[in-house]
Amino acid sequence: MQCKGFLFDLDGTLVDSLPVVERSWCRWADRHDLSHDEVLNFIHGKQAITSLRHFLATKTEAEIQAEFAWLEQVEAQDLEGVTALPGAVALLNHLDESGIPWAIVTSGTVPIAHARHRAAGLPEAKVFVTAEQVKRGKPEPDAYLLGAKLLGFAPAECAVVEDAAAGMLSGLAAGCHVIAVNVPADAPRLNEADYVLTTLEALDVTRQPDGNVAVRLKD
Repeated sequence: MQCKGFLFDLDGTLVDSLPVVERSWCRWADRHDLSHDEVLNFIHGKQAITSLRHFLATKTEAEIQAEFAWLEQVEAQDLEGVTALPGAVALLNHLDESGIPWAIVTSGTVPIAHARHRAAGLPEAKVFVTAEQVKRGKPEPDAYLLGAKLLGFAPAECAVVEDAAAGMLSGLAAGCHVIAVNVPADAPRLNEADYVLTTLEALDVTRQPDGNVAVRLKD
């Protein structure tokens, strides 16, 4: 596969924040007498506000925004167990050293995303797209279209790296290449991903003299 730049999801792709996410949402579910499984089976890869509007369809927008503020505070303050996933730091450092542009494109808000980015010890992202910057969250294409634009490339010149079905669909809808990392095997359109991996450590990324980037799987 060839591209010019990378667009990385954050949670579940670069950062292992699953324990925090699930703890926070289970606390929220308990506030509303909702099943943990029902909530956890819906939320992954989506903006929090999208999930809240789904579960609180009978509430006013003001009430939903109040719940959003509560949840955001809980998630931003709980960083226990947040770590970089295998291969993430090494890959991002390699991209920086090779002069290969990359961005983080997350469904999280600024307080949560930046807190987890710092806690995991990831290299600085020169382009960081968060939920506040797009009207429609994943699986709509808006976030990845913006990420490509901010890198200065056409979507087809970018490779989206995702762990969630919603994020993978977002990348495909944007017209990007897609590298799926630990995406559930029953995810729709998984067969359309350029690569389906279990770890970022499997990627071999090389910048070529013409500026294009060759992406292969290690032997």
